[in-house]
Parts: sequence; C-alpha cells; structure tokens
Amino acid sequence: MEIKDAAIMTVKHSFTRDEMKVFEPAEKIGLVACVNPDGDIHLTLITSIMACGPSQLTLGQFCMGLSKWYMQMNPKVGFLIMSMDKRLWRGKARWTHKKTDGPEYEVYNEQPMFRYNAYFGINTVHYLDLVETYGEEKLPMGKIIPAAMATKVAKSAAATGDQTRVLKPFAENLFNQLDSLKFISLLGNDGFPVIIPAIQCQASDSRRIVFSTLPFYDELQAIEAGTSLAILGLNLKMQSVLVRGTFQGFRKYRWMTMGVLDIDWVYNSMPPSHGQIYPEVKLKPVTEF
Repeated sequence: MEIKDAAIMTVKHSFTRDEMKVFEPAEKIGLVACVNPDGDIHLTLITSIMACGPSQLTLGQFCMGLSKWYMQMNPKVGFLIMSMDKRLWRGKARWTHKKTDGPEYEVYNEQPMFRYNAYFGINTVHYLDLVETYGEEKLPMGKIIPAAMATKVAKSAAATGDQTRVLKPFAENLFNQLDSLKFISLLGNDGFPVIIPAIQCQASDSRRIVFSTLPFYDELQAIEAGTSLAILGLNLKMQSVLVRGTFQGFRKYRWMTMGVLDIDWVYNSMPPSHGQIYPEVKLKPVTEF
C-alpha cells in the first residue's frame, strides 16, 4: 500500500527549520511503526521523536520496549508526528545506530520532563535517516466528527455475538471514547510501515474494531481484505493499547459502510510493564535472582 490521500503534499527528503522547531517539544504525539520478526506491525507512542537535522530523526529511550528491539532487526520504520494544534507529519525512516552520549543525549536530558524526573531519564538515543516525508497535514476534523458519529451508530450492528472476551473492559472503553486518538498501521508495498490517522475507530464488542472511511478516504479504501492491521488507541492521559488482527474488508451496517478488523492480539503498550494481554501468556515462576 502507498499513501494516496490528496491532502498530502509532494514527497520530500528533508525537513525545514520551522518543521524541526515544531518537533522539539515533548508535548506532542509521536508514533513509530516498525516490523517484528514475524512480519507484523508494532506501533508505539514515542513522544521523544525529534529531528536533529534536516534529514535525521532521533528517538530518546528511557525504557526498553519491543519497538527498540524490532527497529534494530528491521531498520524500516514509519513515523507520525502530531503537534498540540493538530498539525501532523508522516513519513518513512531507516534506523542506523544508537548512542549513550553526545549532543543529542544532552539535549534530551536537559528537557524538563527528564531533567527533573527522579525515576528515569533518557539513557540511549536512537538515530534514523529520513527516507521521505510529505509535508504538513491537518487533521480533517470536519470529516472526523461525522465519521465518529456514524461509527457510533453502526458499531453495535457489527458485533460478533461472541461473548468470549478479547479486549479487557478498560481497553474496549478506551477505543469507544470519542475524544481518544486511534491510528491504523499496515505494511506498505516497499516494506516500510504506513500510519493512517483513524480517530473514528470504535469497538463494536471486545473482539472487533470498526471504522468509517470518511476521513483519509483514499488510504483507508485502499486496504485489502485479509491485510494484517495494527491499531493503537490512546487518550490524553497517555493511556494506550495496541491491537492487531485481520482486516475483513468493508461491510454495510445500518446503511453505512464500515471497515472491519477482527482482533487476534492485544498488547499493553504503557510503561512501566509492557506486555501481551491476548492471547494470555502463562505466568512463569522466577527461578533465578
């Protein structure tokens, strides 16, 4: 799949100085999508993403989640940066190396979020070369709001009817909060992950996510049935959950066309304890200290 939305500007291979300035604050949404050894997408909230140069991105690491491992094994990465005023940038990058010192390390640890935190600071900086980006976009709220309302009306008709729970009540509620943010990610034709804002996504029950395709129509409609999708849901408290599953295609519910994802994997992406929630992982006794 390629990014096709008409709102996206011409492909670029560097950031402007003004764009680099927008990326500096820690108070933003930063998403990084990478590919695990099984070829599945792993989508992570990393607000420390910045541009240290016109064609280079950095990520500050304060805890070791799966994404940091995966991008070292497969350096092809997709990213999304969204400022607090709902401007966003998307693109592709390639992980190159990491360091535990240097000027970028100092910049991160001088930020108030890390400088005055008694529990953690940035311990490692990851460097990525920019492959391409598409210029500034704005969230199309004029389409997102009616899409969210349409999804809310249609979602109960899309319920699976299976009472065996996949999403925990907390996660199901997070996806159904109209003010929470949701993002879809899938593997592009060139092996780089693609990220698509899909704030209208909601849970029809604990086993299925549905969404209207009104915003970012061209990109969402281009997703083929049978595609493996990841969807990250998060709220303004930075609570988040990641799900993956198989896209079932587009179906009509209450005369409205909805994209349908059946969930087969759920991951707690919140620190300090990242981990798989579904399928449930058996507890193992600690035998070494």
